[in-house]
Amino acid sequence: MDLICCETDTLRRAYEDPNLIDDDRVLQNLLSTEERYQPSANYFTCVQDDLKPHMRVMVAQWMLEVCGELSCEEEVFPLSMNYLDRFLCVYPIKRNQLQLLGSACMFLSSKMMQTIPLAAEKLVMYTDHSITLESLLAMELHLLCVLKWDLMAITPNDFIELILRRLPIDSLRINIIKKHAHTFIAMCYTDCKFMTYTPSTIAVGCIGAAMQGLTNTPMVNFNLLQRLHEITHIELDYLRACQDQIEQKVAYNLSNLNIQEVDIASKNHTVKEHPTTPTGVNDINF
Repeated sequence: MDLICCETDTLRRAYEDPNLIDDDRVLQNLLSTEERYQPSANYFTCVQDDLKPHMRVMVAQWMLEVCGELSCEEEVFPLSMNYLDRFLCVYPIKRNQLQLLGSACMFLSSKMMQTIPLAAEKLVMYTDHSITLESLLAMELHLLCVLKWDLMAITPNDFIELILRRLPIDSLRINIIKKHAHTFIAMCYTDCKFMTYTPSTIAVGCIGAAMQGLTNTPMVNFNLLQRLHEITHIELDYLRACQDQIEQKVAYNLSNLNIQEVDIASKNHTVKEHPTTPTGVNDINF
């Protein structure tokens, strides 16, 4: 008798519960709780003596690359950066410990957000063995103690679905907007200037930037911001400032990408056109 193996590598996911997503109390609870997990943006001057902002940028970009290489869930990187910033707000470390801390944050975040967490041995390998397995596990325990085991922090990803369900968006476009918004969120966490914004503000800014890039209509963007203000009760000027900074960040990243592509294409006598939208969102390669 032949046996049928039904095991697959596909992860099983729960369906979205409309009773939770459509309930305004869920969104209001997130909005009222998010500041509890908001790290201070001035820890480089008040707490950390040996760290500089550009060091955080470097380790954040490395962590993002590792999460991408290991196909982590979208929530893993933002949550791991939240752990890193909250830790650095209260506990001083040396610069040679920063990659170890980042590895421990990813290790712990993957345990919270994934069915199958990252393997500690793989994280050690991705540091080019600059850390040991024992030091990673010790830092994980230290991280838990500093964070007081309060690990379910609120990130911008928690707001995306709740906000999009309250906007008049057709089902054909909602997935691409959601995909772009998650990408913009990850981008924001690699830049120190976005540390001053709450997760809900970043989520709204990323949604606005994604939709503006697809519509490229100022009036549509104004009406969208007004609607997002009504949903979240965040000041309109604050939302606009955040979205503008996100669009500038995306445009800057795309310009650097275009320069690199032009340098390569010049050898083949071809030149890539510039983005046709303010955020160049249609040209982003996911």
